[in-house]
Amino acid sequence: MHVFTKRVGGGFGGKQEMLTEDLVTLAVLRLGRPVRYEFTRVDEFVRATCRHPYRIDVTVAADGDGVLTALAVDALMDAGAYGNHTRGVLFHGCGESVSVYRCANKRIDAEAVYTNNVPSGAFRGYGVGQMVFAVESALDDLAQRLGIDAFEFRRRNVEVPGDPFVDAHAGENDLTFGSYGLDQCLDLAPDALRRGGRPAPDGAGWRVGEGMALAMIATLPPGGHFASADISVDDAGVYTLCVGTSEFGNGTTTVHAQLTATALGTTSDRIVIRQSDTDVVEHDTGAFGSAGTVIAGRAALGAAQQLRSRIIAAAAEVAGASPTDCVLGPHGVQCGQQLVGFGQLPTPLTGQGSQDGTPRSVSFNVHAFRVAVNTDTGQVEILQSVQAADAGVVLNPEQCRGQVEGSVAQAIGSALYEDLQIGPDGRVLTQTLRDYHIPQFVDVPLTEVYFADTFDELGPLGAKSMAESPYNPVAPALANAIARACGARVTRLPMTAARVWRAINSAE
Repeated sequence: MHVFTKRVGGGFGGKQEMLTEDLVTLAVLRLGRPVRYEFTRVDEFVRATCRHPYRIDVTVAADGDGVLTALAVDALMDAGAYGNHTRGVLFHGCGESVSVYRCANKRIDAEAVYTNNVPSGAFRGYGVGQMVFAVESALDDLAQRLGIDAFEFRRRNVEVPGDPFVDAHAGENDLTFGSYGLDQCLDLAPDALRRGGRPAPDGAGWRVGEGMALAMIATLPPGGHFASADISVDDAGVYTLCVGTSEFGNGTTTVHAQLTATALGTTSDRIVIRQSDTDVVEHDTGAFGSAGTVIAGRAALGAAQQLRSRIIAAAAEVAGASPTDCVLGPHGVQCGQQLVGFGQLPTPLTGQGSQDGTPRSVSFNVHAFRVAVNTDTGQVEILQSVQAADAGVVLNPEQCRGQVEGSVAQAIGSALYEDLQIGPDGRVLTQTLRDYHIPQFVDVPLTEVYFADTFDELGPLGAKSMAESPYNPVAPALANAIARACGARVTRLPMTAARVWRAINSAE
């Protein structure tokens, strides 16, 4: 069987399920002709998977100095009719959401149950977003009761290098600090807030508040994920990189070209990439879980570094020079005063690389909002949105910034608007986008993005993954800002105007 794909749009976990692929394959075998299966809009709501719904209770305690003494989480997850990703999402959500905090007494009781609801599946954040919403909301309420600034409360309690990880889904020596920029993020975000955003709307009913939340997430899924890469060079110095990872808007093609070009002393336009084709590359477990840069990228970098060594060794032999005196460039190898062109080198010259993703590091993200809440209507206006991220060495600032901005936009949708309604008989009531509000341009604020200055020891050229992590702290930061603005805590997502209004009137 030959499996290949061109660039496709949209990932975020939705392409990890076997929904109809088996039916398409069977139809091809029976008909002997190309077959395309296309979902209707109703199919998208009824047949595709959704993010795992949770019910979470959090209990937190601290001493008079604001140091955590207890952190307890009780969680119930709805797996839907099938157990898609349920075990992994449950363990993942229970792990990083509490292990980011230093606390002498931690307890987690979590279970997943089958229901007749729409099957849940993989979604950006992989369970961390739901758990962080509950944990960060509880911690913010505690900080407010203690009279401690929200950022300062986190500084007093977060894990720091040297602290042990207590994580339910991480094996021994599997999860570690490749770099630590959380302290910088906890400074960058409030500094940005102090510079101010746009003013609140006119009117007596508006109340303004600021809120923040943080999140930590493993840069990769645990174990069993790997990638391989092969690279070759032709007489003109053009390199062909073969890698299994798919490109669906995540930007891995650009990053892979940058990584290999850097290792080979050339420019990205001289890197030709063939991807997602089983005829030219070994098995790749997939472009999910932020693996595109940290697993496939490291495989590509390893292949390029091996090829670089082989090119230099071959050129040194041609020139009769020492390899230490040879420098690879875009037009050949400079061996002392002699330039050995690519056409002078023996063929074929290739390099191979592979990566299995262990050990893993963690990424950190801190989000902060300034919001205005209309106490008469429950309407929420975002006045300022700030995210600080520890992404290690940012290989492509524009692209990485886009990942963060896109995550924030998507998370605002989950936090304020998107609500899949299911009736008492299990029937999906939300079947059109008219009833399911996805954020539009007017709904998404400008987000200020700041990066910590760190170097990740485990990532390619010091980089960390940044595809999933920016999503996770957004909803709790927004909830905390709303609570500080109007004095009412909203505990259910999405935080629609109606729910905010009810919370305000219940608090009164």
